[in-house]
Amino acid sequence: MPAISVELVFALPEKQVLRSITLAAGSTVGDVIMKGDLVSEFPGVDLEKAQAGIWGRLVDRDHVVRDGDRVELYRPLDVDPREARRLKAGI
Repeated sequence: MPAISVELVFALPEKQVLRSITLAAGSTVGDVIMKGDLVSEFPGVDLEKAQAGIWGRLVDRDHVVRDGDRVELYRPLDVDPREARRLKAGI
């Protein structure tokens, strides 16, 4: 089976990681996350519950990745964006 190359991205305010990962064609988002081994770099962050996306679009972990995809893990928001705008506007 041919190999494909994808990127895996995760960020906290104090640390960001971007990894290039090579795996077999037909691999899933879950396979990319497992091979990326972010758990050792982000102890205390529950990456199992983190939503995943490809190029900003939410996908399930069983979604098959394609060569050149950018798999992103999203952490929960601290503040709802609408609430943040209200607070900033003083409403």
